[in-house]
Amino acid sequence: MDDANILRLYFARDEQAIRETDQAYGRKLYALSQRILGSREDAQESVNDTYLQTWRSIPPQKPRYFYAFLAAICRNLSLNRLDWNLAAKRKAEVVSLSQEMELCIPDKRQSDQMESRQLRQILESFLDALPKEHRLIFLRRYLYMDTIAEIAARYGLSENNVKTRLHRTREKLRSFLQQEGVYL
Repeated sequence: MDDANILRLYFARDEQAIRETDQAYGRKLYALSQRILGSREDAQESVNDTYLQTWRSIPPQKPRYFYAFLAAICRNLSLNRLDWNLAAKRKAEVVSLSQEMELCIPDKRQSDQMESRQLRQILESFLDALPKEHRLIFLRRYLYMDTIAEIAARYGLSENNVKTRLHRTREKLRSFLQQEGVYL
C-alpha cells in the first residue's frame, strides 16, 4: 500500500493503518532503532512506540514524507531510550555524531527560545539548497545514523570522500544558520 493510502487510514482512524505502516516500513524502522540501541528488545519497543506516537500525531499532522516522519519519531524515541538505558554513558558513536553536530546546531538554550517550526523551516531550506547527493549523504549520517563505511558503499565513494563532504556540509550549515540569525 502506498503512503497516501496509509495516511488515509490514519485520518479515518482505522487501526489497519498501523499494520500497513509496519508492513511497509517496519524493517527499516527496526534497523534504525537497532543501530542506535544495539538491543533487539529495545529496538522493537521503540518501533512499537513509534507506531503509537504516529497514531496520536496523525491527525492533525499530515506528513509530506511519511517515512522521514516515521524515522524522525523512531530516531528520537530510540535516542531517548538510549539516554535512559545508559544515563551518562552514551555509546561512542552517538557521542561522536553529537559532537560533530554541536558545531553546527545552536545550543539547547537558544533553540528553546526559537520556535521549533522556524528552526525546522530553516533546516529544510538549507537541505533543499544542497545538491541531491550531498543532501542524501548528510541525511544518511545524521538522520538515519549510517556509518561512514555504509554511506561510502551505498554511493560508491571512498570513506575519505564521504568525511570531506560531511565536513564541508556542516561548515555550510553553520554559515547558513548564522546568515539566518541563528548564532552558535
